[in-house]
Amino acid sequence: MNVVVIPSPLAGTVRVPASKSAAHRLLVCAALADGPTRVAISAMNRDIEATVACLRALGANIDGDGGALTVTPIAGTPDGAVLDCGESGSTLRFLLPVAAALGAHVRFTGRGRLPERPNGPLVAALRAHGATIDADLLPMNLCGPITGGIWTLPGDVSSQYITGLLFALPLLRVDSAIRLTTPLASAAYVDMTLQALAQFGVGVEPTGDGWRVPGGQRCRTPGEAGVEGDWSAAAFWLAANAMGADIAVEGLDPDSVQGDRAVQALLGQARIDATHVPDLVPALAVAAASLPQRTVVTGAARLRLKESDRLQSVAAMLAALGHDATVTPDGLIIDGGAPKPCPEAVRNVDGANDHRIVMAAAIAAAHSDRPVRIAGAQAVEKSYPGFFRDFEALGGRIHVEPAGQSL
Repeated sequence: MNVVVIPSPLAGTVRVPASKSAAHRLLVCAALADGPTRVAISAMNRDIEATVACLRALGANIDGDGGALTVTPIAGTPDGAVLDCGESGSTLRFLLPVAAALGAHVRFTGRGRLPERPNGPLVAALRAHGATIDADLLPMNLCGPITGGIWTLPGDVSSQYITGLLFALPLLRVDSAIRLTTPLASAAYVDMTLQALAQFGVGVEPTGDGWRVPGGQRCRTPGEAGVEGDWSAAAFWLAANAMGADIAVEGLDPDSVQGDRAVQALLGQARIDATHVPDLVPALAVAAASLPQRTVVTGAARLRLKESDRLQSVAAMLAALGHDATVTPDGLIIDGGAPKPCPEAVRNVDGANDHRIVMAAAIAAAHSDRPVRIAGAQAVEKSYPGFFRDFEALGGRIHVEPAGQSL
């Protein structure tokens, strides 16, 4: 689907959808609990649906009743179950250790760029503790169980590896320890995991280089749990405000442990360290391009391993919008200001099958000097299916092109 955005002012009030990061975590805890849990969730998306489908494949019963999912815990996993993770890295990396800890014999699959995304350090650690896994990349077959003890992992490849182990290790009979060999990046995502585990009564103890995880634990259902609003989604509307929009954003917890809450402090900064907030880079980049300054983004090398090579796709998006952006080994240099002249009536942006590139491009397009065509706009369904509905409600003007037609 191609969408042409016609520049127009954005103003009004928007309520952000549920945080997919929080939803993944609460759903996994609920599936491992000692009784049913009603998880209130304001909106679904493709990634959350992938986690729901995989938990069902593992043996959980999950029913929706409008605004909530009731999760009846995993009672047993059929041999040969297929866990289709879609394009969700969180689903894959969270459930690999969980399935192994449950002693399951299952097959993991996925699509999009997920089969290319690395799992080597996590797979190596699982193998070292007794799991049989026939590949480092999808598709892969896994046979548990795993043993406890000392788990050694890098902290700067993916915090999702750590989260998966934090879900799995309490299920083992013996105590375990997670030791990081490199500093932890995206630390707030691990904080979200620890918060979810604490909500379900699971205790984890921080140490100097990781965590001690007592074994013999099981999640205890609180009965009900609510998924908070998504600061990652809010970042695009807040970026629009930095570019001149007047949008009131509702549904956010100002005290959230979500790392992307930092967007408020980072907008407009000339130097941005994205080590702990890589997902903010597309939104921050379009806001930076609108400013008459040079913005240097560092600590973002891991963005090469997202739904797209997000450093390259951000730079390509900004170039299509008329701005200079240079890719560096670990980030971007953005020279902001007025866009360069364009000989065409419409600027063309490749959405790169990346939800955050599409949303960032739409925000920038609302403030562009001419209409902007965004190819592959359906990618927003991964995290924010209602994005363009909210965009129009705020005054955004869009034209959806039928297949084969150009404006």
